[in-house]
Amino acid sequence: MSSNGHGQVPVEVLDMRYPPMPEIRRVPQRKPPTIWPALILFLLTVVSTLSVGTEFALSYAQNREPFSGTQDPFALMLTPFRHPHLLALGVPFSFTLLVILMAHEMGHFIACRIYGIDASYPYFIPAPSIFGTFGAFIRIRSPITTRRALFDVGVAGPIVGFLIAAPAMLYAVATAKIVPGLASHSFIVFGDPPLMRLFVSHLYPGVDPHSVLLPPVGRAAWMGLFATALNLLPVWQLDGGHILFSLAPDKHRQASLAVSLALIGLGIYTWYGWFAWGFILTILSLRYRHPPLYDPWERLDANRYVLAAVAIAIFVLSFMVWPTTNP
Repeated sequence: MSSNGHGQVPVEVLDMRYPPMPEIRRVPQRKPPTIWPALILFLLTVVSTLSVGTEFALSYAQNREPFSGTQDPFALMLTPFRHPHLLALGVPFSFTLLVILMAHEMGHFIACRIYGIDASYPYFIPAPSIFGTFGAFIRIRSPITTRRALFDVGVAGPIVGFLIAAPAMLYAVATAKIVPGLASHSFIVFGDPPLMRLFVSHLYPGVDPHSVLLPPVGRAAWMGLFATALNLLPVWQLDGGHILFSLAPDKHRQASLAVSLALIGLGIYTWYGWFAWGFILTILSLRYRHPPLYDPWERLDANRYVLAAVAIAIFVLSFMVWPTTNP
């Protein structure tokens, strides 16, 4: 009998309610990220963006939209390789775009380091596209444990990238050329992000934004804003998806599917690219759920809700219903 008058609890009952703790094994420490793959991809992206930047520089000097005068815009990307001295013309575009993309990814990378999250160096993606790249990404290789960490990692990239893209766009609009009828002879007409329209309305009152010919720096800022808007979509594991999950984890999957289906609908009536993005994001949202957090009950402070509002404002200033059109 125990001192309080009750019989001692059988050991078997304790074993059933509280099974033995599993043996704790030492987890091998991860090797530090290797910089060589990231460096090689970066150098390839430098070359591809220099090539495209040459066309942006030539079109600006000739008072025409980029990739106009030919039905094969990709053929123009090969011109600098046939005439290497032209590559120097692509420096303003290439440098500006890579700085914007690097700032975005380093925002994520530094936030990961602050929270002790294992992340790779930024990987740039060279591509035979009209911008010479499909962007950049970092690979997060350890769990994100708290809502605050997830929010900070998600929001840091778009805000830091926007802080570089916005001044670049302002400079580009201030140094742009006004060319009436610019879009009428173009193979590809680029859309006007709301931030660009805002700058044009203040610097050139009454001027049609479609008559504004941006210098190469502006084309890089345009791409930076477009990439920012894509990443801030509140879908799946995009930056906007991370922000949404940290704010309302129980609403994340429904919101992801709703936004993805809305993009499909938008693509039917506007830019076909939204249809492709919506279809891909719908499949990803159905197939892969957002990883759970170890501490989903942690509360976000008021400052982070303010930053969430800032992220929404950045999305509104960057999003374009018609990123490109064919006249």
